[in-house]
Amino acid sequence: MEFSVESWAPEYGSSLNLPSVEDTGDRADATVERALDEWAPIDPAPARSPGEIAFIDGIQRIDARIWIHENGISTPAVCVSVAAGATVCAPGTATTEGVRVARALIAPASSTAGPIGTRHATYEFVPAQDGTPEATYLAIHGRRTELEVGVARSVSCGLIVFDGPLRGYNDPQSVGYIKTHHKVYLPNAVQPILGDLADGQRTPLFFLSGGQARGRWSWYLRLPGPRVHPMSGIVRLELPGTGTAAEAVERAGHVSACLPYFASEPHKEPRAPQNLYPISGIERELRRRLGDALLLERALRIAAGHAT
Repeated sequence: MEFSVESWAPEYGSSLNLPSVEDTGDRADATVERALDEWAPIDPAPARSPGEIAFIDGIQRIDARIWIHENGISTPAVCVSVAAGATVCAPGTATTEGVRVARALIAPASSTAGPIGTRHATYEFVPAQDGTPEATYLAIHGRRTELEVGVARSVSCGLIVFDGPLRGYNDPQSVGYIKTHHKVYLPNAVQPILGDLADGQRTPLFFLSGGQARGRWSWYLRLPGPRVHPMSGIVRLELPGTGTAAEAVERAGHVSACLPYFASEPHKEPRAPQNLYPISGIERELRRRLGDALLLERALRIAAGHAT
């Protein structure tokens, strides 16, 4: 495979933040726990020892933008590094577990792309549906999700918190933790309740259907911290849409009682309080595990000079 590395720095022209991985086409049933006229903030459940909790996150980085050459036609592609891992928290301790790192060459499935080997890493070919930025993003995110699910299966905890939506993962111990809101799922009649939530309070449950298999139980929770606008500290959580509403309500109460203990503070974390301390910690460790971006890019340029 003949290829060359783009002369621009990899971050220029990046469109990886354009699409949303949250399914905003879902339908919400906000009456599964309470009727709409009975909606009100729900106080936190009595605190109890959470035992071990695994906080799982993944990161991605473009190491180089390349061009694949065939029969006089050049096709754009990207070489990316992806990593995922867990911070496992128990009373008095926090450890990093299950870290996985992968390198991928993202190119259209119709191209002649294949693995790229360099002195420091091998970029395995991961096909994208086409050459658009959206398709590239989805292919990268799909590889990252595979790593995150692999990490989740490698840990044994009573509660596994994914930083982001569950994306169809239906392990009963898992909860999706969404801190960026692309859509408010509540009917207009009860949306003002979000602004009324006190620290540690949650909304009643609602059920999301129409997007992923089996749907999800979901609710909003306010974490403790400064309040500069009505949505300050508000996160959305989701459980696999299995079991009964009563079982989901019990699980939501337990999760909502646990998470505020891990809320970050502004003087330590710029995304406080939503970027929980265990998530912030695994992000730092994953960035370290990705390796030196300049070294990897230089190795790709050397490989391009010897590509066959």
